[in-house]
Amino acid sequence: MANNDVCSHKMAGFFDSKIRKIFQNPEKIVGPYIDKRMTVLDLGCGPGFFTIEMAKLVGSNGEVVGADLQKEMLSKVKNKIQGTDLEDIIQLHNTKKDSIGLSKKFDFILVFYMLHEVPNQNKTLKELYDLLNDQGKILIVEPKGHVSKKDFEKSIELMKQYFNVFNGPKVFYSHSVILEKKEFS
Repeated sequence: MANNDVCSHKMAGFFDSKIRKIFQNPEKIVGPYIDKRMTVLDLGCGPGFFTIEMAKLVGSNGEVVGADLQKEMLSKVKNKIQGTDLEDIIQLHNTKKDSIGLSKKFDFILVFYMLHEVPNQNKTLKELYDLLNDQGKILIVEPKGHVSKKDFEKSIELMKQYFNVFNGPKVFYSHSVILEKKEFS
């Protein structure tokens, strides 16, 4: 089920193109879930395609953490925001291969095209549960080209251990779900 092959930073240009915005407009995809002053995590942020747009949505009193396994991707984000107001909104975090490694709580978490890359989805989902505020939401989007419907359904079964799972927004050539924390007594 898990691919474990992390998409190389050498593909950053492909993931950050103006053409991609036509098919996967960040504001349309994440805008309905993000308000001013929120604390947001972009897990597997890559070159910041969603990170920067999310920072604009949370505004100067919000915070976005762009987290990625590859330091090269984080450097691309850092270079884009250097000298702008976004530097005060966006924090960058280098994850480990087997751990997100954050402890703060988030109002919204985006996991775009990367869940299939983690070595242990169950462990990652548990960690996401711990990072999410009680009223928060997680948007998980996976590419149909890499993740079959059957494999996505297996991932959803893992998600259901921790989260209530709802249909996500329509995203070009993708599977998507919205997660909300289950209450455990």
